[in-house]
Formats: sequence, C-alpha cells, structure tokens
Amino acid sequence: MGVWQSYRLRLQRQRWRIRAFRKRRDLSAVANRTRAIRPDDILLYSTLRNERVRLPYFLDYYRDLGVNHFLIVDNGSNDGSADYLREQADVSLWATGESYKRSRFGVDWLNWLQRRYGHGHWCLVVDPDEFLIYPFCDTRPLRALTDWLDASSIKSFSAMLLDMYPKGRLDAQPYREGQDPIEIARWFDSGNYTLRKNKRYGNLWIQGGPRSRVFFPDAPEKAPALNKIPLVKWDRKYTYVSSTHMLLPRGLNQVYDEWGGEKASGVLLHAKFLDTFSAKAAEELERGQHYSASVEYRAYAESLKDDPELWCKWSEKYINWRQLEILGLMSKGNWA
Repeated sequence: MGVWQSYRLRLQRQRWRIRAFRKRRDLSAVANRTRAIRPDDILLYSTLRNERVRLPYFLDYYRDLGVNHFLIVDNGSNDGSADYLREQADVSLWATGESYKRSRFGVDWLNWLQRRYGHGHWCLVVDPDEFLIYPFCDTRPLRALTDWLDASSIKSFSAMLLDMYPKGRLDAQPYREGQDPIEIARWFDSGNYTLRKNKRYGNLWIQGGPRSRVFFPDAPEKAPALNKIPLVKWDRKYTYVSSTHMLLPRGLNQVYDEWGGEKASGVLLHAKFLDTFSAKAAEELERGQHYSASVEYRAYAESLKDDPELWCKWSEKYINWRQLEILGLMSKGNWA
C-alpha cells in the first residue's frame, strides 16, 4: 500500500471515530449495567428491532458459549423486546428512535459503545439471527478460542455468514420462542460462492448461497456480502467500516493467509429464513432503512410473492463444525 493511500485510510478511521462520538447522543440508557463488566469479560454487541421471539434462545446460546455481558441497542421495538432485555441481569440496554440508515446501519452506535466499554476486551458483534460456530465449539468454550488467539497475537477472527433454511416452504414450521432455530433451518448451500479481495481494505469479499441464487439470480453482484469479522480484541482506536465486513486499521482484515495456508476461522449460522421472515421483510421494506435503497428487501418482497423454496437438490443438511471444515467453509488452522 502506498503512503498516500495509508494516510487516507487513517483520515477515514478518524472520521468514523468522530462520527461515532457524535452519534452517542442518539442513545438513551435504559439499563446500564456496565459497572459489572470485569477486565477479562467477553462482550457481545448487537443492534436489533422487534426480535422478542428470538431473544431467549439468542441470549442463552451465547451465555453457554461464554459471553459474560451483552451491550444491546434497541432501535424502536414495539414487540416487548426492550422490556424483556431490561430484565436480564447480564444485559446493558440502550434505546433509540433515530434513523438506522443515518447511523450507517447501526455501525456508528456500536462503534461508540465498543469505544466506551470494549477497550481491551474480546468483543463479538452479531445480529439476533446469527450464531457463531468455531473450531472445537462443541467441546471448548469461547474463552478457549480467545485465549489461543491472545497467545498467537491474533487480534481478529473471521466467520463466513452461512444462510440456513428449511426444506419446504418457509412458513411450514412455526418458530417457537426459546427454540433453537437450526432445528427448523437445518439446510445450507455447500458451494455456490464467489470470493475476491478488496484491495483498498485488504479483506475478502464473499457472495453467493441461497440469497444469491433465489433472490438475485440475474444480478448476483448485488447479493449480500457473506464475509464477516465479528470477533475482535478491541482497542478504542479501532472502528468498523461497513457492518462487520471490514475494519480499520486495515491489518485487522488480514484474517486469511495469502501464502497458501489457512488461518483459523469460523461460521455464523444465519437463521433469517423462518416463518417470521415474510413479515419482517415487509416491515423493513416499508421502513426503508437498509443499504442501497433497501435493494435486498425489495428483492425479498418480490420473490416472496411466489412462495419460493430455498431448498434444492444440492442443499446440505447441517451436522456440526467438522462438516463445515471438510467443506472448506471454515478452518481450525493451526489450533490443535
């Protein structure tokens, strides 16, 4: 990278940090329990709206993995999400009715909260429909992974977003509060992915899967990005640039080995496609608060008119993380 480009990225990072500082005024504390955070706690950050039915399983899943404290922004929920979160002893909750789009889709809010409370902590940023799978997650807690990353002087950990879906119509099996959504959405595309390098930021850009083949068959380049870097040993000088797709400083995006080896990586099981999806997609399309004039949700609304099935004859049924490693969707790298 040239000196001039490096300088421009430093300026951009400073601009995003200043923007996050200003956007802190959007947030009102509902239940601030951050005084209970201990120096070595693993923290989870999330922005949500109307996810009440998902919250019990989401919180329990990450508690079982080893998350110690949740820092959540509720963006105008009216389904009881805020009331439920306010009662959870390990949750700190902020509320805002401000524009999701004008906060760079929640990135500014979470950048501020990570700057304020995340310095020196391993911080995990996920949505309520994303479930982290990492090597040995069936036998080792998340702290075992972060301890190994610390010992290896690795500051960021990547996870490909893997869209999960049921076999048959999306509304065939109602989702129950507290249920593991992967009991319903057990299938995924084992292939059908494209990968390229983003030269400016140094991260990998991954697209494909069922959202590409079903909702963007004629314009796959418009399909959502599937590359994420959700787990970072946070420093107040860091900033996310676009969702959790990439960060600054640029070196945090080097989550792959350019020389032919493999760095350890995980997968985020993305349980978006349940019976709740149609109503959620319609709500978000009406709000118009998503990326690129809500092009993703416009594609959903158009395709959902025909009751599409995401399952196809090439779909793979999820078993465990080892299956995903064999398929090349994640790697244990040199973590033995």
